[in-house]
Amino acid sequence: MKETQNFAQRVRSGDVLFGTLVSLPSPEVCELLANVGYDWLFIDAEHGAFNPQQAQSMLQAAAPTPCVIRVPEGESVWIKKALDIGAAGVIVPQVHNSAQASKIIKHCKYAPSGDRGIGIGRAHQYGIDFERYLEHANNETAVILQAESSSAVEHIDDIVSLKGVDAILIGPYDLSASLGMPGDINHPLVQSAIDTIIKACQKAKVSMGFFGVSAEAVLPYKERGFTLLTTGVDTTFLIKSASETLKDIRG
Repeated sequence: MKETQNFAQRVRSGDVLFGTLVSLPSPEVCELLANVGYDWLFIDAEHGAFNPQQAQSMLQAAAPTPCVIRVPEGESVWIKKALDIGAAGVIVPQVHNSAQASKIIKHCKYAPSGDRGIGIGRAHQYGIDFERYLEHANNETAVILQAESSSAVEHIDDIVSLKGVDAILIGPYDLSASLGMPGDINHPLVQSAIDTIIKACQKAKVSMGFFGVSAEAVLPYKERGFTLLTTGVDTTFLIKSASETLKDIRG
């Protein structure tokens, strides 16, 4: 079983962490995937049909495996809810420049480092662990920003130089679309952009993350130094397994 408190530090330290993306609002799916042995789960509240109560139920089902919630956007209300229900951190999509990144980091941190609101919630056992949580939350919350646009590539040096950025997660599909090559992740233009992100992260000593639908898609990035690795999606696992079984039984 995994220790949730140390997840943010493990991200910063560059531990290789294997996760998978959960898009269905089902606690049972989280429970199953947590028991498979993933280091962390990527709860997709950007594209998935989640409300905060559903997301909280999924975190409870997965415990103690750390869950990181991808919020719909980098606004305070989304970040606050994700962290208050007990997420180990947030993944914020479509981060294009350092001003936007700085604002997001502040939303993730309590004063004096930021402007995260203080309230009673599951993150600190509804008040039981309130004082300890407030003391350590800024350090124990993983802030993961997605670089998935040509603008993010242009400003990546400024983004990764900010204190509080724990990892940059490349969104390869949106990045390819932003560069005019939707879905063509291996296009030289897309790979050049990824190289730019890699160089900036390595220079700033910021951990790197990558998403791919299969192990084959992700392994090359593991070899290039990416440590926060997301492989597969709950829906594609279900489709693939069901399709293969149906094919086998039909002969």
